[in-house]
Amino acid sequence: MPEQIRQIIEALNRCTREQRKKVFDHLRLEFPIHEIEKKLNAQAEVICEAIHRASDLTLRGVRGVIAEASFEVSVVKNLEGWKNESPPGDHPYDFLLRDEVGPVRVQIKMQRQKAHQPMWASEAYRYLPPDMYVVETQRTRGGKDSAGSDTRPYRFGEFDILGVSMHPSCNQWDQFLYTVASWLLPDPKDGNLLLKFQPVAQIPTDTWTNHFRMAVEWFRSGRKGRIWKSDNGIKP
Repeated sequence: MPEQIRQIIEALNRCTREQRKKVFDHLRLEFPIHEIEKKLNAQAEVICEAIHRASDLTLRGVRGVIAEASFEVSVVKNLEGWKNESPPGDHPYDFLLRDEVGPVRVQIKMQRQKAHQPMWASEAYRYLPPDMYVVETQRTRGGKDSAGSDTRPYRFGEFDILGVSMHPSCNQWDQFLYTVASWLLPDPKDGNLLLKFQPVAQIPTDTWTNHFRMAVEWFRSGRKGRIWKSDNGIKP
């Protein structure tokens, strides 16, 4: 560390909190915290205050975006031998990742909360297990296709791996559980569609893993499975 910089840091350490805040405010005039400040022409403090004032529905969307960013920062950027080829635009997957074997499409969702507490699967559908968490697997916005069908549900085959941010239960943004998309539960009314709410294990199991590479191995193995099976069958 250059001597001049070291002296400045030592001087700052001797300052009071109020004095350091004044120095920080002065530097903030030249150095924005994030480029989004320039894009929105608003300081980070204003943006954070706007998020703080947002409704629960808006915050749910923000948390989803944070989950995607956390997956990219804590997982994707640490995957040796992989390239992030995610295309711009609206797709049924959030990430398109490729290694020497081929591409893998990844959808990232948030573990669902209810009253600011982790939501149990049985709270979504009574027939789902009471000892598993739950994730909502459908698009944020709805619509109709040319045939008049609802476009909000995901269809089997639209992505390969589901990654669930477990932040609501562990308070850590870098914690995810993964499963193979074809192992998710189908909608009883249309077997081509994913069930809206999917049960999520509390800890890694033989169908949920906290290692992305393991999920990719499961997917590429072609092994058949289901994330949960009822003794009496799936009944809404």
